[in-house]
Amino acid sequence: METVKNKHSVLGHFVLHLHPKMINEKAIKFSRTFGLGGVNALLFFILAFTGLLLRFSYIPIPEKAYNSILALQNQSLFGALLRNIHHWSAMLMVITVFLHLIRVFYSQSIYHERRKNWYYGLLLFTIILAFNFTGYLLPWDQLSYWAITIMTNIIEYIPFIGESFAHIIRGGEIVNENTLLNFYTFHTALLPILFVIFMVLHFWLIRKTKGVAIVQSEERKMVPVNPELIYKEILMGLILMISIILFSMFFDAPLLEKANPMISPNPSKAPWYFIGIQELLIHLHPVFVSLLIPLFLSLFFVLIAKIDIDISKVGTWFYSAKGKQIIFISIAFSFLLTISLIFTFEYAFHLNELSLPLFISTGLIPFSMYLIPVLVFIFYLKKGKKADKIELILSIMTIILSSYIIMSVVGIWLRGEGMHLIF
Repeated sequence: METVKNKHSVLGHFVLHLHPKMINEKAIKFSRTFGLGGVNALLFFILAFTGLLLRFSYIPIPEKAYNSILALQNQSLFGALLRNIHHWSAMLMVITVFLHLIRVFYSQSIYHERRKNWYYGLLLFTIILAFNFTGYLLPWDQLSYWAITIMTNIIEYIPFIGESFAHIIRGGEIVNENTLLNFYTFHTALLPILFVIFMVLHFWLIRKTKGVAIVQSEERKMVPVNPELIYKEILMGLILMISIILFSMFFDAPLLEKANPMISPNPSKAPWYFIGIQELLIHLHPVFVSLLIPLFLSLFFVLIAKIDIDISKVGTWFYSAKGKQIIFISIAFSFLLTISLIFTFEYAFHLNELSLPLFISTGLIPFSMYLIPVLVFIFYLKKGKKADKIELILSIMTIILSSYIIMSVVGIWLRGEGMHLIF
């Protein structure tokens, strides 16, 4: 009896050690974090549990994969609901992790001792995208087969190593049974291990930096974690699980006819979270899309956390009143610029018809048509609005994110046959 009590005590201490005994009252306000970190952790456990159950029915062979999904949905008790929960949880996790990174960035929680955790967060976001990318192929229907074909073809555009890298990912020249087995192995074995390792490190670093970033000048009224925070986390978890189950009862995960390598849908689109890349490829040279822009963005996301910032500003939403104003202006600017260029390249200015090398006509020219207005806008903020370096970084990040979201919306809803604009 005493042993059982000790075990429960150890388990209780382990769970509660995820938080300190006392916590700043400001840190547990819903508007401080929106519970996104805990939501993502819970979504991972939902995905792990439902994915484990799906393994009992799924057969990772092209001849049987699609039929095993049909059998799961039509013949297994609650099979369709199980697949729906897994699918929609995965889609939701991409969104919530993205929002979590945005929340951390805009609350200035990436600087000083929190810098390392920003990097782990970026790495976890990459792993989650890889999770969804590898899982996207497993149904082996027309939607998944051609979406993965598009993305692996884009990888081939990377200079020097693209074709070899795409060949390794696919396990051959085209998406085939080797690709399915590779993706299944990554999705169910390697990626879960990597995610758990880095998630533990991520939470440990949060604990080490004394939890959520709070503005130092704010009053520090301490309250007990149990029950002040624990009850809120339990309530948030219950709301999340009930919402996913209800949504999954009424909306089925997409499943088209069985994959046919000989018949390509028109249009063929990348997975929705990568469709902004496909949209960009319509307007820009492949070398820019597959190498130069991703390299620039990676360096930008890494280097911004190394900038010195007043420690009193850490935890401050939007940095300052001027910073908030600059963000709204940047969203409007990004929307107008991105939409204008999409329509210009679609209807007025066909760059591939210029008698110039493609790297210039479809690369440097359209890239400059985007970059130069952005630089002019940043110069205006610096001189006209007297923005400091952090406020300029907020603007640049906002422009980048807004442009990608706009391109994704256009790619998902406004591209029809032949990837032409439709209304």
